[in-house]
Amino acid sequence: MARRARDLRADSPSGATRSAGVVLAGARIREHRLRNGMRVLLAERHGDPVVAVVLLYCAGGRTESEREAGISHFLEHMMFKGSAAFGKGAIDLETTVLGGVNNAYTTADHTGYWFEFASDRWEKALEIEADRMRGLLLDAEEFEAEKTVVLEELAMGEDDPWRRLSTAVGAALFGRHPYGRPVVGFADTLRRMSVEDMRAYYDRFYHPGNATLVVCGDVRPSTALRAVRRHFGGIDPGTPFDEADAYRAPLPEPAGGGRLEIHWDDSVRRLCVAWPTVRVGVDEDYAFDVLSTILSTGRLARLYRRLVKEEGLAVSVSTHNDTRVEGGAFWLLAECKEGRAAEELERAVDEEIARLGAELVSASELRRARNILLAADAFESETVADLADDLGGFAVDADWRLAVENAARLAAVRPRQVRDIVRRFLRPDRRILGWSLPDAEREARA
Repeated sequence: MARRARDLRADSPSGATRSAGVVLAGARIREHRLRNGMRVLLAERHGDPVVAVVLLYCAGGRTESEREAGISHFLEHMMFKGSAAFGKGAIDLETTVLGGVNNAYTTADHTGYWFEFASDRWEKALEIEADRMRGLLLDAEEFEAEKTVVLEELAMGEDDPWRRLSTAVGAALFGRHPYGRPVVGFADTLRRMSVEDMRAYYDRFYHPGNATLVVCGDVRPSTALRAVRRHFGGIDPGTPFDEADAYRAPLPEPAGGGRLEIHWDDSVRRLCVAWPTVRVGVDEDYAFDVLSTILSTGRLARLYRRLVKEEGLAVSVSTHNDTRVEGGAFWLLAECKEGRAAEELERAVDEEIARLGAELVSASELRRARNILLAADAFESETVADLADDLGGFAVDADWRLAVENAARLAAVRPRQVRDIVRRFLRPDRRILGWSLPDAEREARA
């Protein structure tokens, strides 16, 4: 899938526009390519005098070697700790003085940096991003100080029983593939990480040839493109992705299913189930969105109605379709109601999944799920920042046009397809099932 994403970003030596313009959520979107390989998406929408700028790199947990686990997230922190023209704290100060906001995030497949400014001052975001794209200082003292912050963030996650459980299930599900590692990494790999390690990783991935820039909002495309070329056009393209990318083991196929158990110092029983599924953007991806909505979104959802309202087996239940560049997972989380047996909850979940694999969902149920998903999609496109992030995430992980096609792809999902993905993917012999149980139960058994 990494090669497919590269194909979608094939060079355009002339820097010409590759799209005459596609409209989504009131924004006209055009794609351009700079001579150094940097992809630029301009989304023109003049409703509010605001512009969002999002810069994404194809660098995340998936592109790390085992000894680099957590380096993408750590580097995200260091991108705010000083570059050639912006010293420590200067980026946040400049943003605040100009009345804007900024943030960053790291996923299993990419890292993103975003700004939101009034439309008369948004070019400051380009100045900042171009400077830290190749001018990051990576001061040794700042590196060690921020390492402590990242280790504290990791430790806080270890104090969350749900995160501890889902991390264990994910590790069993994805095996040696990087998707089986938490994006924040591990304490041992972070402690031994050096500033030289980070410099090498930064040099491999932080350059125009591995970057997608989205400018969305109250801009004139021709003016915006000139500004982008002025700030980024002179930067060298960098190492081709296929040479920079780390080796990774293939995603495994669970054989016979798997079970695991952890214990926590409270009285709560927590269930986490995950099945391996598909990569982002394929037809089944949309069917899994529909399936997740049918199962757990709203008070009419099947699992909520049975487990929480009717039988009182659970306090809460949720499902999540988590598709990524090379593969995905379908997650189910439920908290058992106190006084009810874990076995009862697990049996009821199994029965509801089996029913979806045996019977077709009704037309009204399918229509309700579609409407919920389309409403959520419309809500998430209300701000230019959310729209820019959506376009950029799809662009880096697959193809930005998937954001435009969402409504049509959801409309194409049929009851038979929902039933078929349950039969094919959500079988008991393909799942990893984990329980977090009270320490007292382990002590009682002992």
